[in-house]
Amino acid sequence: MGGDAVIGRARPPAPPAALGTGMTSQRARDRLVERLRAAGIADSRVLDVIGAVPRHLFVDEALASRAYEDTALPIGLSQTISQPYVVARMTEAVLRAGVPGKVLEIGTGSGYQAAVLAQIVPEVYTVERIEELLRQARRRFRQLGYRNIRSKHDDGNIGWAAHAPFDAILVTAGREQLDPALLEQVAVGGVIVAPLGPSGAQSLMRIERTPDGWARENLGAVSFVPLLRGVT
Repeated sequence: MGGDAVIGRARPPAPPAALGTGMTSQRARDRLVERLRAAGIADSRVLDVIGAVPRHLFVDEALASRAYEDTALPIGLSQTISQPYVVARMTEAVLRAGVPGKVLEIGTGSGYQAAVLAQIVPEVYTVERIEELLRQARRRFRQLGYRNIRSKHDDGNIGWAAHAPFDAILVTAGREQLDPALLEQVAVGGVIVAPLGPSGAQSLMRIERTPDGWARENLGAVSFVPLLRGVT
């Protein structure tokens, strides 16, 4: 199943490729930030990071000119990089009660969501079931200089018990319900943010673990690829 890897620390100096030109320039990122602000994203930390992370490096070069559109894009192997609004909304939901010390992401994908989190959160753990996607994401983390991201090739449904409990868990693929083994890895007082429900009728849920149980909040309709079992 492969081992885990530690890569990067937050706010590294940007390599030249991160600066971009034309449709991948800082101006394009700034326009995206303004669209997200107009759509209701209010956390300045999240907006600042969306404006800083070079999303064009997390998609195929042929799609780089579309990287700062507010839309999901294919990344191969039947997976997508999430719409920037959804990335911002999920990150904002994680940060609502303060900056968590340790976050687990289920579904590394391109690595973009982990990179956004790593600009704010001291420790980011991310699990990906598709080895080829994880290799690509690790390459991007190294290129951008992140040292606070630890990644693992494994079945995300079971989380990463060796590093639990987590202050927050963020799930980037959909299921009708989450495994109890994953829920148990959320610290009391922590949150899990996940798309739940059947395909075509998913809702983004923010679920807080309280001393008395779970408090659920529906953040709106979303559409994610399914959270599958096993590894490949």
